[in-house]
Amino acid sequence: MDLHFNNLASMHWFWLVAVLALLVVHTALWRGRALRAFIAEPNAMQLSGRVASTRSVVRPAIRAVLVLGALVAVVVALMDPRWGVQSEEIKRRGADVMFVIDVSRSMLAEDATPNRLSRAKAFVEDAVSRMGGDRIGLVDFAGVAALRAPLTLNYGALLTSVQGLEPKGSLRGGSMLGDALTKAAESFSSDAIAGRAIVVLSDGEDMGSDPVTIAKAIYESQGIRIYTVGIGDTADGARIPVDTGGQRTWIVHDGQEVWTKMDSATLRDVAQSAGGVFVPAGTAQVDLGEILERSLGDLERGEFETSTIQRTIPRFQWPAAFALLLLVVESLVPDRASRRPLTTGVRT
Repeated sequence: MDLHFNNLASMHWFWLVAVLALLVVHTALWRGRALRAFIAEPNAMQLSGRVASTRSVVRPAIRAVLVLGALVAVVVALMDPRWGVQSEEIKRRGADVMFVIDVSRSMLAEDATPNRLSRAKAFVEDAVSRMGGDRIGLVDFAGVAALRAPLTLNYGALLTSVQGLEPKGSLRGGSMLGDALTKAAESFSSDAIAGRAIVVLSDGEDMGSDPVTIAKAIYESQGIRIYTVGIGDTADGARIPVDTGGQRTWIVHDGQEVWTKMDSATLRDVAQSAGGVFVPAGTAQVDLGEILERSLGDLERGEFETSTIQRTIPRFQWPAAFALLLLVVESLVPDRASRRPLTTGVRT
């Protein structure tokens, strides 16, 4: 029998039972001393026989043991004992969500600590932690978009892919958000059985890929909603660090250090043209999981594959029933012996 307890923290209640047991023993000893002192009084000698005849020493001890045993059984029940295994089939229902993460070099800017890309990864982890049966996938982009993880229910594998993302230099001169949206839309299955959404995490910089027009076309033709999360400072921006020969420097263009700002206008227009929501995270910490949980709540849920899980069977009812039995028995044990009727002598 594979016995284990699912709530070991409740073991601390045994300390209370131990204290009560010590209190019971102390009270019994005190009453015994008090009774002996009472009987020792000269004027109480005539009553000692009657007191001794009605008082039982064993019965109170039995009642105390029964009550303490019931308390021990209750604590065991609170510890949630389990043994045995039962199989249960679970049907997964959810929507399809594709995360699109900007990995261009501008995402190395440190206006959002530790940098924009690390903040985007943390936002995805936060969002995934709130998801239940949704299938999720991953696309990254700089100058070229690439599918890193197809739609899956294996959240652990997807988060591993997210953590492995690294910034890329662009072969086409910068971020191509429009191409990334096209790649994400193509990554959904053609026979959709659930609502679909794209979640973009980016600083919004785009090099002429016309993301607003593409987002609108995707929404109107396929019904895919697009949500955007803007990361970075919109006012002053930040420089882009680069490691040159082991030394930390900054990207320079035409002799000037390059400063990058979050383009909130582009990200807002993309979301609004595709029935989604723009989240201006900026440089602050936001609960993206809660935001997406509300925003994606009205997406149509489809039924995915059925999985079988093994659950251990809870057995707390057995110690709980035993505790109840002990209390019932305790209530039937009298505290005193049966009182014998007094006999009087007959004079002749």
